[in-house]
Parts: sequence; structure tokens; C-alpha cells
Amino acid sequence: MPKERKAEVTRKTRETKVKIYLNLDRRDVVEVKLERKFFRHMLESLAFHAEFGFRVEAEEYEPPDDHHLVEDVALTLGEALLKALNVKAGIRRFGWAAVPMDEALVLVSLDLSGRGYFQSDLSFNHRQIGDLSAEMVNHFFQSLASSGRFTLHLAALRGVNDHHKAEAAFKAVGLALAQAVRKVGKETPSLKGVL
Repeated sequence: MPKERKAEVTRKTRETKVKIYLNLDRRDVVEVKLERKFFRHMLESLAFHAEFGFRVEAEEYEPPDDHHLVEDVALTLGEALLKALNVKAGIRRFGWAAVPMDEALVLVSLDLSGRGYFQSDLSFNHRQIGDLSAEMVNHFFQSLASSGRFTLHLAALRGVNDHHKAEAAFKAVGLALAQAVRKVGKETPSLKGVL
């Protein structure tokens, strides 16, 4: 049986402490321990739809807002993804998804290219979604793509409810990551021979 692609990464700064366990091959656990309920719900949705084993423990010290926590979780998750992938030979590389949530419809396309890039037209009607600043949704994905060194495009085709748009985005990214990391052969998925 092939060795599972997994990683554990810890990031500690003056503002936060984040520890992430990631298993790309088996959903052995989905557990998110952090104070911000809406962000926790989004991370659980992403991991569930990616079919990843996923554990996050995150603390924020005297938070002025949610910026440091969201950013540091994204940076740590991106690093864990890179570490778990290690050798990209045999992966599908590309992933995409279209996720509806009631009136909202979000499209995601990504490429585990080794080049971090993020583009999004996702916008929100309010400053807050539950206990999360709405602007942090796009910032999470930007930080994740940068740290994980992959290209991520996110397009909101329609939507009114901010919760629905955000949740559709997290689910779509999870589904697209599940496709992209899937083993489909032995060769590196690039004409260059390297990613």
C-alpha cells in the first residue's frame, strides 16, 4: 500500500499559534479548534469536501481583529499542502468546481503549478459574516494560494446572501483541491517535467 501523503506544520508568531495536520489521502479526522465560529465552519466545509484528513488548532493572542488568525491559518495550511504533496509526480494538478448554495453560485479553478497567484471577483454586501470580517474570505484564499504556491481563480456568478457566497467558495475550493491532488499516474503533469 502506498505511503499516505500527510504533513504536520506549526506556525508561531507574536499574534497567533497555529498547528495543522493534513492527510491528502484519507479523511481520518476533520477537527477545527479555534474561537471564531464562522471561520471554523468554513474550514470544516473545505476539508470535508476536499476529503482530507484535517486538524487545526489555532489560538490568537489579544486579537485586535481576525486578520492575523485567518492569515496565519491560511499560510500554515498552504505550507502543509506543499509538504504533504512533496513530489507532484502522478497528481492530476488541475481542479475545478461549480458550487451552488441556494441563490449563490461560485466557480473555482486551480492549478498546483508551483506558482502562487490569486484572482477573485467575490464581493460581499456586509462588513461581517457572523464573527468573520467579510474581507478576510478573499484574504484567506490569497494567502493560501501564495503559501501553497498554486494558481487559484474564484468567480462568483451570482449571489445575494454573504454566508451562502462564502460557504460556496470554501466548498468549491475543497472540491477543486480534491481533484488536483488525486493520483492519476506516475508522470509529473507538465511538459517541462517539473512543477
